Amino acid sequence: MIDSRTAPYAALVLRVTLGALFLAHASLKFFVFTPAGTAKFFGSLGFPPELAYLVMTVEVLSGVALILGVWTRYAALAGIPILLGAIFTVHGAAGFFFTNPKGGWEFPAFWTIALLAQALLGDGAFALRPSRQDDAVGQLSGAHSR
Repeated sequence: MIDSRTAPYAALVLRVTLGALFLAHASLKFFVFTPAGTAKFFGSLGFPPELAYLVMTVEVLSGVALILGVWTRYAALAGIPILLGAIFTVHGAAGFFFTNPKGGWEFPAFWTIALLAQALLGDGAFALRPSRQDDAVGQLSGAHSR
């Protein structure tokens, strides 16, 4: 049974944490690897280098949207393909554990599941743009603060 008094705050904690992770990951690409370096890395994986700029944009926009609670479900869902791409192109071959050389798929897989949980939960407390009242999933879950 979902505790309707605390569930909105659990969704808030998850939402802000996921958003901060996206901003941290995007910051790594911008300030450490640089956008040009990230594009070169994407090219080395066989992807169009321009895809790196799309990924960085989605990471920043999803991160901000999650932290603020704006289009939470869409922001969470938008991040899932990025993490699945990381699993299947970089981390999957390194094995499960993230401490393996080149990092395994443990952390990106957990992050993917957390994003899916956030998409199912919705906004939670203190969202700038809470889901509409007639949101059927929100009514069933009781996970929205109203």
